[in-house]
Amino acid sequence: MATINKNLSVYDKTTIPNANGLRFGIVVSEWNSEITEGLFSGALKTLIDCGAVKTDIIRWNVPGSFELTYGSKKMIETQKVDAVIAIGSVIQGETKHFDFVCEATAQGIKDLNVTMNVPVIFCVLTDNNIQQSIDRSGGKHGNKGTEAAIAAIKMAVLGK
Repeated sequence: MATINKNLSVYDKTTIPNANGLRFGIVVSEWNSEITEGLFSGALKTLIDCGAVKTDIIRWNVPGSFELTYGSKKMIETQKVDAVIAIGSVIQGETKHFDFVCEATAQGIKDLNVTMNVPVIFCVLTDNNIQQSIDRSGGKHGNKGTEAAIAAIKMAVLGK
């Protein structure tokens, strides 16, 4: 979703179901932690603002974005969550590694959505540079973590 003329942190609470009683898993990549911690913060704040109870939010860390698929799968299998938010950040470098990690992560999370009975929300920034990541993890474009939390609530309710 393009962020031009859109603030990722703006939402109308009256259009979002109450998250009280729902359980959420958040799997956070440790790679680019200055970005992923901002995304996690936005997601957590939004879930709580929309009625989720902190004890119904489980956080797991994984080494990088590539590992988000496995972490999300294990979260679903062991924690009885209603939705999972997979948080990561991949920033373009000088090699094709960026392309492989982005493709594998997107496909892995898509596969979980097709094969599992719990929605997994893709909250992985795939930016060209660190400034774009900063702008989307609490900076001038808002916070993609907020947007992911809203999607998680809506999808969790849909799954009920």
